[in-house]
Amino acid sequence: MPLSLFSLSRRRLMIAAGAILLAVAPVHAEKAGSGKVSVDELMAPNALPDIVEGDPKAPVTIVEYASMTCSHCAAFHRDVYPALKEDYIDTGKAKFILREFPLDPLATAAFMLARELGDKRDAVVDLLFAQQKNWAFVDKPLDGLANVLKQAGLGQEKFEAVLKDQALYEKVNAIRNRANEKFGVNSTPTFFLNGEKYTGEITIDDFGKIIAAKTAAK
Repeated sequence: MPLSLFSLSRRRLMIAAGAILLAVAPVHAEKAGSGKVSVDELMAPNALPDIVEGDPKAPVTIVEYASMTCSHCAAFHRDVYPALKEDYIDTGKAKFILREFPLDPLATAAFMLARELGDKRDAVVDLLFAQQKNWAFVDKPLDGLANVLKQAGLGQEKFEAVLKDQALYEKVNAIRNRANEKFGVNSTPTFFLNGEKYTGEITIDDFGKIIAAKTAAK
């Protein structure tokens, strides 16, 4: 239940997260892809609406399943995403969709709070990844999360109300569960480029090669 998020200690969060991460630790991307899923099914409506970055008519669609407490996801958003946005998303060559795949209760809480900011969700996600060490790896993670989100204009009263939102809690987890059951997602980050699955870290050069190949195949 969402209310239990308030009582999560750092130790309990890390035990839960550690068990999951040991089972699904990311590896470097398989550049040839690791399977293809139905694009129509991948792009079907989810429990929460997609937030699309870039031209909706771009020839390549990149879907990332990420966890807010995943250091590999934070590294992607810090080191790779800015160049991906500049070279491919902003130029109309690709559009980008981030979907929730929380690996632990703290990641679920972070996604719930980011969703509260509406069309600012992706900017808040980037902020949380950039400051991940200030809230995900501290003794009082919810206090750290609240302090970071004050920078985005989310006050304490709203912060607490969001964490009690049962419907939102279930929707965030429904996205994760559907990704696992329908598309075999079991680690983060996992990317789909026009339905082709790539697991783990991908460099900007790898993205460029994959996007070029997908564009040429159109």
